[in-house]
Amino acid sequence: MVKIESPNKHQARQLRPVLGPPVNEALLAPNNSYGAPDFVHRGYYVDRPFRCVDCGKEEVWTGTQQKWWYEVAKGFVYTTAVRCRLCLRKKREQSDESRRVHVEGLERKARRVREGSQ
Repeated sequence: MVKIESPNKHQARQLRPVLGPPVNEALLAPNNSYGAPDFVHRGYYVDRPFRCVDCGKEEVWTGTQQKWWYEVAKGFVYTTAVRCRLCLRKKREQSDESRRVHVEGLERKARRVREGSQ
């Protein structure tokens, strides 16, 4: 059996624009701006290409990732992606290590103070 599609269905499929995930304005974090970002006016998210500030790799911030960032994580609506996933992971690991070293230093200092006051 051969499946034959009518040309009208095929043409309609080609002409239909591909829209990204829809914007739910009620889920966006509040901001004190006088205007709204372009994706709110458009009504959907579009994939945005960017270059990683650390390694220079060309990446794409997908509409789905933007929807998560703005509506779930409540990120500021005028921020955009600047790091690729690998560099973002490295940056988080560096921050976590710095935080761990800082907390250990505070704990040592607190121990010295307690031991000195006894």
